[in-house]
Amino acid sequence: MIVSAIPPTFLCSIPSPRVSLSFPFLSSKLCLVPPSPSLALRSSARRSLCPCLISSINANAMSQLVKEDKEAIASASGEKEEEKKKEKSSHGRTFLDVTTEGELLSGIRKEVEAGRLPLNVAAGMEEVYQNYKNAVLQSGIPNAEEIILSNMAVAMDRMCLDVEDPFVFSPYHKALREPFDYYNFGQNYIRPLVDFRNSYVGNIFLFHEVEKQLQQGHNIVLISNHQTEADPAVIALLLDKTNPSIAENLIYVAGDRVLTDPLCKPFSMGRNLICVYSKKHMYDDPELTEMKKKANIRSLKEMAVILRHGSQIVWIAPSGGRDRPDPLTGEWYPAPFEAASVDNMRRLAEHSGAPGHIYPLALLCHDIMPPPPLVEKEIGERRVISFHGAGLSIAPEIGFSEIAAACENPEEAKKAYAQVLYDSVTEQYNVLKSAIHGKRGLEASSPTVSLSQPWN
Repeated sequence: MIVSAIPPTFLCSIPSPRVSLSFPFLSSKLCLVPPSPSLALRSSARRSLCPCLISSINANAMSQLVKEDKEAIASASGEKEEEKKKEKSSHGRTFLDVTTEGELLSGIRKEVEAGRLPLNVAAGMEEVYQNYKNAVLQSGIPNAEEIILSNMAVAMDRMCLDVEDPFVFSPYHKALREPFDYYNFGQNYIRPLVDFRNSYVGNIFLFHEVEKQLQQGHNIVLISNHQTEADPAVIALLLDKTNPSIAENLIYVAGDRVLTDPLCKPFSMGRNLICVYSKKHMYDDPELTEMKKKANIRSLKEMAVILRHGSQIVWIAPSGGRDRPDPLTGEWYPAPFEAASVDNMRRLAEHSGAPGHIYPLALLCHDIMPPPPLVEKEIGERRVISFHGAGLSIAPEIGFSEIAAACENPEEAKKAYAQVLYDSVTEQYNVLKSAIHGKRGLEASSPTVSLSQPWN
């Protein structure tokens, strides 16, 4: 839920003698240490004022995932027959066979009584259910109750499964698509929260350009702002109709807290992730500091290896954290970029051996699942959920050499380059804000940002 950067300077396998790694992370969606048994998980509901109806909902999507989930439980490769029977008789039967809200909620209590679910995790699951229910009902979808029940049944099943057998993320995590499809699970869960009638994509033609470059073996780096835990799903949903390949193959530079939060982990498991430890939590436990630094070295090496293959697209938010509203005005804006993070990604892309391109990307979706007003050290932030419009925009790629030519020294060039990228993201963000919050819609388009709704 908080984004940060990493201070140590690490040796890297690229021509530059040293690389100072300062990656931010995506959200509290992953970490490289085992989960704590004493999670303080909470959530709260907030009502949305948006009256628009959601579009493009597949009412049968999660029902199909329920079927796949049951099959995955019954036939996961390498399991002993006794383990299959145990899993089928526990959480799988608890949630996947429910037909009513009452059965779903009583299933949570059943898991607690059976000793398979800690009380605080159970409380978090029940509150998330109520928040999710309130948000989806705001959409006005005719079959909202069916979608809510199906989505939450699968989500609770996956959460309980991970509590029983915690998943461990590797430095480079590839999205899990079988025997259970975690990617589609995340898409189907977030889709009912997006008001597509009040959502927009800026410069869709540039996403087509990016796709062609990927097909030619080039690497792409998206320098972006970061707003919510749902960012990956929102990005993928807004690109699903026009650029599904980008949506599914995006690699997110992600942070270190998801393994401590079973409410987040199943959603992270469906994304391609480069896992790093954040600077803000590097020294929370002094005994783990060295382990975290070594883990970051491994992640950096993984990033260099991945880019050498070419045809990779990486998303990174070099802000050191999620965007948050101004405490005085309440206005949202992209958090400033850290020049070191931008420069690290640029150097990795330049020394990969494949052509590299850096594009500024703007994202507006904080209404759907906003972060806490302040950065929190403890796991278990309150999760507000709403039905709302979202926006995504990309601007033409920005090269480093022309920026550096006007600077007197390398440090000045790094800062200037990060600022140019940030200014582009902010400009795009303001257009999206005018379209969504200002209710101007497509008329908010500017000479540099052409808005569209490609799902229509």
